[in-house]
Amino acid sequence: MGIFRKIWAVYAVILFLTMMLLSIPIVLFFMAVSSGKKALHKNIYYLYHIFTPIFLTLVGIRLKVHGKENLVAGQSYVIVSNHNSSLDFIVNAHAFPGIFRFLAKQELLKVPIFGWIVGKMCLIVDRSSQMSRARSVVEMKKELADGTSIFIYPEGSRNRSDGPLGEFFDGAFRIAIQTKAAVAVQTISNIRDITATTLSLDLSPGVLHIFWDKPIETKNMKAEDIPKLKEMVQQVMLKHLKN
Repeated sequence: MGIFRKIWAVYAVILFLTMMLLSIPIVLFFMAVSSGKKALHKNIYYLYHIFTPIFLTLVGIRLKVHGKENLVAGQSYVIVSNHNSSLDFIVNAHAFPGIFRFLAKQELLKVPIFGWIVGKMCLIVDRSSQMSRARSVVEMKKELADGTSIFIYPEGSRNRSDGPLGEFFDGAFRIAIQTKAAVAVQTISNIRDITATTLSLDLSPGVLHIFWDKPIETKNMKAEDIPKLKEMVQQVMLKHLKN
């Protein structure tokens, strides 16, 4: 089984990069026929709800999304999810019924083909630069004000520990409270059955269960409520991860 999972992972990487390469003309087409936000949103929709389900089908991964009815169409959220693997962002994207913009680390721009797409679709932050972090906060607030949801991994990077969750940072929760945006909590419950967190080449076909809980309102919260909000989100995720 170990050899099969490695071979399947290599196949998935080659497939992903090939599909990304073939998608560049589509992305450029939408940029040519539309402009600004309209072109961006068309491309995001294509990547999240056309590209992604085709890729997942071809690698034998099926999503069972629970609680999607908890999300209100057209409402902008600060979306958070647990983060264990390099497959997560694909699952995150397709499991949301609309579109959002990821907050992505600058290092991803160096990935061939994929990095170019990331630069066009995501909000980029250089975590080593205070100026870049401040600029990304301004951009995220603007997106939320314009009605576009944003997605932030509260753990910052992949959780490589044996525990169900890594340490949460304040950023996502501070943004939510400052903008009064509700926090939509997505939990991928069994990603470790499909791909390992510490091995770069490990993948298996299977069914992934994703849970959406009722969004947590922040309208009456202040900065001092950040620890409480973090704890609330952790408990929501742990409820599914421990089951």
